[in-house]
Amino acid sequence: MSITRITINHLRQTINRSSAFTRMFEARFQSTAAAASGGAEKLVAPVPEGVDKPPNPKLDNIVNSIASLNLLEVSELSSLLKKKLNLPETAFAPVGFAAAGPAKPAEDEEEAAPKKVQTSFKVKLVKFDDKQKVALIKEIKNLLEGMNLVQAKKFVESAPTLVKEDIPKDEADKLKEALTKVGAVIEIE
Repeated sequence: MSITRITINHLRQTINRSSAFTRMFEARFQSTAAAASGGAEKLVAPVPEGVDKPPNPKLDNIVNSIASLNLLEVSELSSLLKKKLNLPETAFAPVGFAAAGPAKPAEDEEEAAPKKVQTSFKVKLVKFDDKQKVALIKEIKNLLEGMNLVQAKKFVESAPTLVKEDIPKDEADKLKEALTKVGAVIEIE
């Protein structure tokens, strides 16, 4: 993205923020002025929420004028506004580059980095006891939805195989306990 395009976007954001502030200030000023004058001025009902307030004609003209500028004029306008509003000249760094600071020791970075907590687990059937194969097949059929006895037999015989994945820890523990009771060796990853 070029600096000019970034400057244009920055200018538009600044205008949007300033116009919102101006509308808020004008509404507050009008209500204060009306109260101070004893209600001599006609009070204007506030615009209901969800309905766009009609734009201020003065600000609308400014926005239309800025929108019609070419890139060189926008750049010049940006410079003038920065001088007039006493804004700092900012250098735009490419996205992804952080400001260089003093190097931290590796220990501090490890402490500062949030530790990742595993929230989803995989239950894997590693092997099974041949003496309890029938019971394991029945248990697999009952625990896994939509599986018939033939599919459950093929599933058990294809060990090592993944029983379920992306499940919470408590569900993985219950599944391990149920399958271990019928002679399966289970790993939770």
